[in-house]
Amino acid sequence: MSEIKYSVLMSVYVRENAQFLAQSLDSMLAQTVPADEIVLVKDGPLTPELDEVIEGYVSRHSSLFNIVVSEKNVGLGRALALGLDACRNEIVVRMDSDDIAVADRVEKQLACFEKDENLSIVGSNISEFCDSVDNVVSRRIVPQSHEDICEYLKKRCPLNHMTVVFKKSEVLKAGGYQHWFYNEDSYLWVRMYLAGCKFLNLEEDLVFARINQNTFKRRGGYKYYKSERDLFKFMKQNKIITGWEYTKAKFIRFVVQVLMPNGVRQWFFKKFARNKQ
Repeated sequence: MSEIKYSVLMSVYVRENAQFLAQSLDSMLAQTVPADEIVLVKDGPLTPELDEVIEGYVSRHSSLFNIVVSEKNVGLGRALALGLDACRNEIVVRMDSDDIAVADRVEKQLACFEKDENLSIVGSNISEFCDSVDNVVSRRIVPQSHEDICEYLKKRCPLNHMTVVFKKSEVLKAGGYQHWFYNEDSYLWVRMYLAGCKFLNLEEDLVFARINQNTFKRRGGYKYYKSERDLFKFMKQNKIITGWEYTKAKFIRFVVQVLMPNGVRQWFFKKFARNKQ
């Protein structure tokens, strides 16, 4: 079993569910290789229910939790930047506050760093569920090898953010977490690519990701489109993709995210962007 010390990095904000947060924290506390630290960023004022859950865990595991407080809501990218600065370990495990990790998730990912000292980040596939992990409705399968990930990055997000484990120094080398509306993770992966970082995904589903009937509907609107368009523009400016690839990506996203009605968009994502269970 690995003896690598690691920090868990999470962020929570006012609209999140206190019960889901507790389930997420429980899944990290149940890891076969225990965490050395859990850094939890309170992104702005929270509900009394969320505060009560956090206070309960801190009281029971006072030496484990490091609570970082942002007085106002700053968004995921900026919140994670605050949390990453507070992480005391080189190896950092990302986790979302409403998802559930399998018990040996971290053990399997730490083994990758022990096997390859040049590795910068490792993720995995996810099982997407509604209400209960017994109700898995779809999977998001990502490429495994560094080469395939780098190629996939030119078209779509190549890592499932809630699954990644990374070296803090490698993320900071690429500029760390930064704000980018709905695409903080993709923006970071692109910058890590430019910084020469090494990627890996395990073929297993190591995290159960919570979704609902509105998950795919929300991935639309002009603001969401503009965020992705600008990300592809950034890739074009840095010669990751060609002008034609940028134009093609921009057109597809305009159709899907701006022109498609919500119901059609939901069908499109389930049909073409997910693997059925």
